[in-house]
Amino acid sequence: MTDTICALATAPGGALGIIRISGPQSLEILSHIFTRNLTQAQPNTIHYGHIKDGSEIIDEVLVSIFRAPHSYTGEDSAEISCHGSRYILNKVLELLIQNGCRMAQPGEYTQRAFLNGKMDLSQAEAVADLIASGNKATHQIAMSQLRGNFSSELSRLREQLLKLTSLLELELDFSDHEDLEFADRSELLDIANIINKRITYLAHSFETGQALKSGIPVAIVGKTNVGKSTLLNKLLRDDRAIVSSVHGTTRDTVEDVIDIQGVTFRFIDTAGIRQTTDEVEQIGISRTYAAIDKARIVLWLIDAEPTAEEIKDMLERSKGKSLIIIQNKIDIQAPVDSSIFSLVSQLVPSKNPQPSILQISAKQGTNIDRLEKTIFESANIPEFTEQDIIVTSARQYHSLLSAQENLSRVLSSLESGLSGDLVSEDLRLVLDDLANITGQNRILADEVLRNIFTHFCVGK
Repeated sequence: MTDTICALATAPGGALGIIRISGPQSLEILSHIFTRNLTQAQPNTIHYGHIKDGSEIIDEVLVSIFRAPHSYTGEDSAEISCHGSRYILNKVLELLIQNGCRMAQPGEYTQRAFLNGKMDLSQAEAVADLIASGNKATHQIAMSQLRGNFSSELSRLREQLLKLTSLLELELDFSDHEDLEFADRSELLDIANIINKRITYLAHSFETGQALKSGIPVAIVGKTNVGKSTLLNKLLRDDRAIVSSVHGTTRDTVEDVIDIQGVTFRFIDTAGIRQTTDEVEQIGISRTYAAIDKARIVLWLIDAEPTAEEIKDMLERSKGKSLIIIQNKIDIQAPVDSSIFSLVSQLVPSKNPQPSILQISAKQGTNIDRLEKTIFESANIPEFTEQDIIVTSARQYHSLLSAQENLSRVLSSLESGLSGDLVSEDLRLVLDDLANITGQNRILADEVLRNIFTHFCVGK
């Protein structure tokens, strides 16, 4: 990393724009186009002046100076704050390149920060998640990783694994010394079980992390003309879906997202379920059933009493999901017989949670706030803070699964009394799996690094 890079760090077209420079020649190159010589500038200082192309003034700017190793990348760096004109920004970049900079590749600033020891891979991925965070929950998760909470947790696990490995290797190296006492297998097994429990927890958190990251899928299902599209529009506070009294108006799924209490929910308005000979409508109904399969929450909209067969069918299709039964149109229709809901309770297996039952008017907005609260509660999102760890990266998740698999062999070996050298080999594999997550204490292939950092925008 002997070259110096530059890139626009903000979207063009705003009032202000920021251009970042990083590398050993940052201040020397910048001095060629700035009204002052910055090569001797003190770190963490701001300098007012002009960017010039010869005698022509391009813009008046503020330049922030950062000295290695106390910068984002760990290198000498600078940020030019100028006006957001596309012409100005492009001209400044052009001048920097003419004087020795090159344009940064996507994610190259964060890659340099990683290579210079400013952050590990899990923190680097958190930078991308923080930029992409669209709600409070994903922001908290990204901040937790960026602050190193996940890294600290993995470091503690690594220390426990090293302790386990050391005890085993001590036994192997000095097993012929009768006067030495070694940890018995039960103690080793206890340590391994503690480690396995924590790794399992981290792996299981991935499901929650993915749901929060992409939005918790909620399917709105029911017969034709029951008010599904009206409900979606009311939840979105927008006329997103077409509303018509004609049966079968919605023939395909319509998706959109809203935030409820800081969590993103992805709502899917589906085609009405009914018997039809219309080929296109039949395809839409098939997609309705597919949407139910993919959803975590199912909103079953009714405006009349469902039959016992309809109830059984919906309970079967929504098995393993949170089901909310909603009677719509209470502004124009009498409430359904409560005996129907008693039947629902009877048909649900005792071990399964009972569906929530609400009465609303999507058209009038009656009980919509209550419905939103019920949807949030049905998501069963664990309470967490910035101190808690939720895994969101598929790469990290796969490493945790591999660690689980290798650790299960360790547990089996300890329980069956296998030789310590075999156990030690599997323990080393677990250590490698955890090292893959942070990128520490092992050399990663260039293609792995490229795969991770190309997901960043150019200015990061």
